Amino acid sequence: MAVTIKELVVPGMKPKELIEAVKERHPKASKKEIARAAFLTVILSAEFDPDDTQALHDLAMDTRDEPGS
Repeated sequence: MAVTIKELVVPGMKPKELIEAVKERHPKASKKEIARAAFLTVILSAEFDPDDTQALHDLAMDTRDEPGS
């Protein structure tokens, strides 16, 4: 799922948009699983692409405490 997130994320993308795009490829994924994959992707990509890293960080932070995640 982290690979999918890395492929889909673009600077300025809203977390909800990325979640919906990820769910198209991984329909059974929960928001919590997507947030965890986003955190992993942040860790792995932080050194290489700061714009993507910020978008991923925003997604992970926005979804980590949502009810029903």
